[in-house]
Amino acid sequence: MARVCPISGKRVLVGNNVSHANNKTKRRFLPNLQQASFFSDVMQRFVRLRLCARSIRTLERKGGIDGYLAQARPSQLSPELRPLKKAFDKKAPQGASPVTQTDAGN
Repeated sequence: MARVCPISGKRVLVGNNVSHANNKTKRRFLPNLQQASFFSDVMQRFVRLRLCARSIRTLERKGGIDGYLAQARPSQLSPELRPLKKAFDKKAPQGASPVTQTDAGN
């Protein structure tokens, strides 16, 4: 399983450990991937995804997995999420608009 977040695209970065004596050795910076479950009201099931912490916050802000899939275009999604979008579109009511939030502070 690749260490890539399907929503944000964050992946492993490569860099150097630098010692006090300025010796450099290669190291890997791993993304903060977490196993997360989201309940889809439209599909009536839990969806488990391996996402970075930032993407979990993004999904919550957009109204959960349903709000995110309603707004996303299939061309912008990773291959891992395209079957989810297809299943979501099949079960979603026709003409349903994506979940939006208003800015209460402005």
